Amino acid sequence: MKQTFRLVHAEARRRAVASVDNAPDGFMVTVSEPTRSGEQNALLHVLLTEIAADHEWAGKKRDVEIWKRLLVASWLRARGESIEILPALDGHGVDVVFRRTSSLTKAECAELIDFIEAWRAM
Repeated sequence: MKQTFRLVHAEARRRAVASVDNAPDGFMVTVSEPTRSGEQNALLHVLLTEIAADHEWAGKKRDVEIWKRLLVASWLRARGESIEILPALDGHGVDVVFRRTSSLTKAECAELIDFIEAWRAM
């Protein structure tokens, strides 16, 4: 089933129609908000690197990846999204499952960066 979308620019409309018309059978064309930019990703990692260098959590220094997980989980809870705590696949402990930063839209990444900067200022 084809759907028609109102696109602001004629070139964007032409490309969207061409993508749908030229897609092989069984393929899907998805139009979505752009994900985080390279500049946002770089800033996010600068902030996380600085936090990892300057802060301890639960009595010791944590690496950038741990800080990213902690801050993303906290941000998700602050905006009313849920995270899941699931039994580990190997039966030892639990794992926390939440959104990956690579899937964030530009607006969401900007919000996360603001959240991290506010957390640092506390």
